[in-house]
Amino acid sequence: MSELLYLCEPKFWYMYSLRFGNRLVEFSSPLVMGILNVTPDSFSVHCSSCKEAEVLASVSAMLQAGADMIDVGGYSTRPGAAFVSEEEEWSRLDVALRAIRKTWQDVVISVDTFRSTIARKAIDQYEVQIINDVSGGLWDDRMYEIVSRARVPYILTHTRWVSPSQELAPAEDNVVSEVLHFFDERLDMLHRMGVADVIIDPGFGLGKSVEESYTLLREMDVFRTLHCPILAGMSRKSMLFKPLGITPAEALNATTAVNMLALSHGADILRVHDVREARQTVTLYQLTYPV
Repeated sequence: MSELLYLCEPKFWYMYSLRFGNRLVEFSSPLVMGILNVTPDSFSVHCSSCKEAEVLASVSAMLQAGADMIDVGGYSTRPGAAFVSEEEEWSRLDVALRAIRKTWQDVVISVDTFRSTIARKAIDQYEVQIINDVSGGLWDDRMYEIVSRARVPYILTHTRWVSPSQELAPAEDNVVSEVLHFFDERLDMLHRMGVADVIIDPGFGLGKSVEESYTLLREMDVFRTLHCPILAGMSRKSMLFKPLGITPAEALNATTAVNMLALSHGADILRVHDVREARQTVTLYQLTYPV
């Protein structure tokens, strides 16, 4: 079971553990997850047909900048993104995962997918340690079974999208209560199926308005009552560039600002395109709030 130990004021945590295979790994500070999207519209690897050299260069840069783990995705879920077949998604991931594992055997890899078949292949063929499911298990009813059988940590994300085409489910009046209820229900299901290590992601921007995303950020401490590590993924999202009237490419400074806010409200993992800046943010946060 993932553990969080809180010290002093409610916003201070500082120790949780996740099981990667036969290893129980304890972390005593916020982690940085580097994003490697092997898709044509990616901020991390710009390619329409990704090559091994591009993947290696990007991962090497993120690891040198201080990434604790790499999140690899082959299906863009940004608004308006094109449908990607299962075959195409795996083709993209296969190139990236093979290149990473050939070069870095021990690096912690998360695969960003909502398809259980993709998750199973990634775990079986490349010993992927984390499955990051943007759908929270809603789009593939076999996902929980796969992660339970493999005994890998699972990132449980809240979304209002009811399918990859991003049709919206009805919203409740209180977004924090809505997300908390979803986590309560889904964590119970996962634990009953034997999934012990769960990371929760409030799903900033996933079918939510800009105002709702900032409400979640402001009240993110509430989710710590669930005793799971919290992932904050706001890097270059519309909640940043829309109110500022800028483009995603111009949203690095805004990303850094909200990442510091996320840490102050209990985030344990920052999922980012820009690893160096996120690592610097974590360092400054720890100087402000030393253990």
